[in-house]
Amino acid sequence: MLGPGTHTDYRLSTNYRQILKIALPISASMLVPQINFITNNIFLGGLGQQALAVAGITGVYYLVFAVIGQGLNNGLQALISRKAGENKIDEIGNLFSQGIRVSMCLAAIGIAVTWLLAPLILHSSLKSDTTVHVAVDFLRIRICGLPFLYVYQMRNALLVGTNNSRLLVIGTLAETVTNILLDYGLIYGHFGLPALGFKGAAIASVIAEVAGLIVIFAVMHFSGLSRRLKLFHNFYFNKKVTLQILNISSPLVLQYALSIISWEFFYILIEHHGEQALAISNAMRNIFGFFGCFTWAFAATANTMVSNVLGQRKEDLVIPLIHKLVRLSLGFGLTIAILLNIFPALFLSIYNQDTAFTIAAIPVVRIVSSALVLMSFSTVWLNSVVGTGNSKWNLFTETVAIILYCVYNFFVLEYLRLPITYGWASEWIYWTVMFILSFWYMKSGRWKKIENRRSKV
Repeated sequence: MLGPGTHTDYRLSTNYRQILKIALPISASMLVPQINFITNNIFLGGLGQQALAVAGITGVYYLVFAVIGQGLNNGLQALISRKAGENKIDEIGNLFSQGIRVSMCLAAIGIAVTWLLAPLILHSSLKSDTTVHVAVDFLRIRICGLPFLYVYQMRNALLVGTNNSRLLVIGTLAETVTNILLDYGLIYGHFGLPALGFKGAAIASVIAEVAGLIVIFAVMHFSGLSRRLKLFHNFYFNKKVTLQILNISSPLVLQYALSIISWEFFYILIEHHGEQALAISNAMRNIFGFFGCFTWAFAATANTMVSNVLGQRKEDLVIPLIHKLVRLSLGFGLTIAILLNIFPALFLSIYNQDTAFTIAAIPVVRIVSSALVLMSFSTVWLNSVVGTGNSKWNLFTETVAIILYCVYNFFVLEYLRLPITYGWASEWIYWTVMFILSFWYMKSGRWKKIENRRSKV
């Protein structure tokens, strides 16, 4: 037990300053991996349009497994935030240790699936044999970084849940610098390294994930955070805590996996429209991911702050808190959308493609920018539901949205064979459904019944 002089109070206030104190470091930490994605694509774009197109397929495939870890991360973050709100600091380290154990099991499954099943899935889905061959070679290397990514995500849950989000930036900065240098060296053969082309990007990303993980754990150790939270004092299997993590995280894991699988389905349909359509869509994914970081940061903040406030038994502060988060997130979303619509060609120029690529991509940028505005407030309401602990409602919301999203895309892209601009309009459908169902649930007050049952236990 920590002495009175060293016991830290992790309970949060709900003012704008507190929100920004949590959200801004999170946005910076999310921004860095997106910079990694974009860096990969910029360097791969130098290899030609085909390499940029293949990067779209492999990037979304890897995201399927990355968001599984994100689902586990969000569930763990909600639990840690709840313990922080209750000021039960001694229980946080055990939650973290059991989260690491669960994540390693999921990583092993992800690696096995990729090595054994990915070739079959891609061969049966894609038309180009060359695309399949390059994608499989890349993924078999890239997936080896999954264990490091998952541990990294568990660390994110810990730092955000305990209001130490400022430390997120250090590890992600180390990862970015490593990735950029190795991308340049291993793709093109600079710094005395071999020119490995597409495979070089995979190796660079894996090494960068390892580097970021080492740096942040070193920072946590020397800052004393590991000691204060007793992170590695009890690494033995704890069935009760593990089931608690799985109970809240498994619906989120399934939710996020379904979301990105539907996006992979979308990219397979795009691939049927040709190489340029796939390359443009890959660029849109980068734009969506990069500028969406600010929105997702407020979403992650909603998760941890709602859970923390409920841990303090202050239910009346939840909806006003969400309104503050929505105002800030929407402000960022509108600013980004305006900039994208004023300077679309400038953002597209980083991919070093021809004029035809830019002309074809600009209408899609307009669609994506408006979808970012919808996402800016929808995802805050969605993650507020996670903060209440009812992740099953999130899974229901995601399922409804994905069914409509996939049906629309199949009809528009495969059946009617309309331009991909119409396909990207499916983001409007997706985020509108997510908002309506999440907003209704929080406003209905049903989450209060769950809280009342919890407080009586």
